[in-house]
Amino acid sequence: MPNTILDPTGRGGAAATPPAPAAVRAPRCGLAGARVGLMENTKHNAALLLDEIGALLVAEHGAAAVTLRRTKTTIALPASAELVAEFAQECDVVITGVGDCGSCSASAVADGVQFEQAGLPAAVICSDAFVTTADAMAQLRGAPGYRYVTTEHPVAVLTPQQVADRAKQVLPGVVALLTGGGA
Repeated sequence: MPNTILDPTGRGGAAATPPAPAAVRAPRCGLAGARVGLMENTKHNAALLLDEIGALLVAEHGAAAVTLRRTKTTIALPASAELVAEFAQECDVVITGVGDCGSCSASAVADGVQFEQAGLPAAVICSDAFVTTADAMAQLRGAPGYRYVTTEHPVAVLTPQQVADRAKQVLPGVVALLTGGGA
């Protein structure tokens, strides 16, 4: 009897989907007055990195405040529709991650694509060791070439000072993604 091979991506031979839409950015306005949302995925140092970036956006780029912080309940699954809707209602932009392993990198990109589809500009942060996984998820979600910020792997083992330094390093890329500037 032949063995059945299952496709772990869940595509199951489905037809190709049209490219996922991206949220509209307002680069002329930058981030002045923007309500920032942070969604972390429970990876060690993810909350700390996102909090540091949020504080930098307020202090250096005029964002109004970090108005919403949430933690995903499952690291490897995309955010629920309810969670995406909450961010879309309460925030002008969102930062999510940190993709510091294969499944969480893919999941972070899936989240970013969902936020964009909901009309919310998103910046996803993944460590550079998992670009292949992140790109594969973008392709699977109908967003080939989806842009995200990479940082040196790993993030989980960094000290708090190293996390603060890393936040400063990725900040220009985050700002570029959120405003539509070059990354």
